[in-house]
Amino acid sequence: MLKFGRVGLIASLDVPAVLDSLKNLERVFLAAGSQIVFDEGAANLIGRSDITSVAIEEFSGQVDLGVVVGGDGSMLSATRKLAAADIPLLGINSGRLGFLTDISPEDIAHRVMPVLHGEFQSTKRFMLEVVIIRDSIQMDSGIALNEVVLHPGMPLSMLEFELYVDGTFAYSQRSDGLIVATPTGSTAYALSAGGPLLFPELDAFSVVPLNPHTLSSRPIALPGDAQIEIYVGERNKFEPRLTCDGQNNFNALPGDKIRVSKHSKEIVFIHPKDNSFFSVCRSKLGWGSRLGTADENE
Repeated sequence: MLKFGRVGLIASLDVPAVLDSLKNLERVFLAAGSQIVFDEGAANLIGRSDITSVAIEEFSGQVDLGVVVGGDGSMLSATRKLAAADIPLLGINSGRLGFLTDISPEDIAHRVMPVLHGEFQSTKRFMLEVVIIRDSIQMDSGIALNEVVLHPGMPLSMLEFELYVDGTFAYSQRSDGLIVATPTGSTAYALSAGGPLLFPELDAFSVVPLNPHTLSSRPIALPGDAQIEIYVGERNKFEPRLTCDGQNNFNALPGDKIRVSKHSKEIVFIHPKDNSFFSVCRSKLGWGSRLGTADENE
């Protein structure tokens, strides 16, 4: 019996590997008896007139599972567009690291079919919501699955700001910026900045300074329901930038208040049954395998 009878195919990278994966997935879904809905990017890559395509924002109510073909960037984009749709997502990795897209193109045939029939595991990932407030007026807002980054927006400029947690002053800082990362994003930009690895389903997030102008500043982990406020220093002579998942950018001004908190919606990721966070870390981060054991998946 099919668990996912209606499948949405999502792709945005115009490279041969993505096209090959789309064709392989189409064959698997048709063999399983699933109905396929292509997002507009995937439909353009396939290039046929006999397929059904809609904008990804219209998937709600039309598909039971979204399958993203591309890299982690493609998955990040899809999660923000489908944040309110309650559609679980499965990733096919045609990018580089692939922390979020964990099925290789060559494994599509034997790893996707079991998922369609209910043989999978799922994880819930929370997102962050960020709001920029200026003179008590909300100017911009965004959501992020990986991280929210405050940065100068120009090279060789130190940014001054104050950090508050649940209304309590934490510290003031001069640095290249600040990363607020979810557990999902702890393996991304925050990791390269010295932040901690967080287990994907942990109800917490990390706050990681970017090159702080002090030796005593360290990353901190906060509970998932914490409310963060960042006050942009009045003495900054430039307009800082706020970036969500490295894709959406917003301008801030000296004196602005930036609020970061957990978004009301969660994203559900679907994984093959043999998927493991630690096996992914071994593969992607070069962790050592078991001593004297040939099978690295044990």
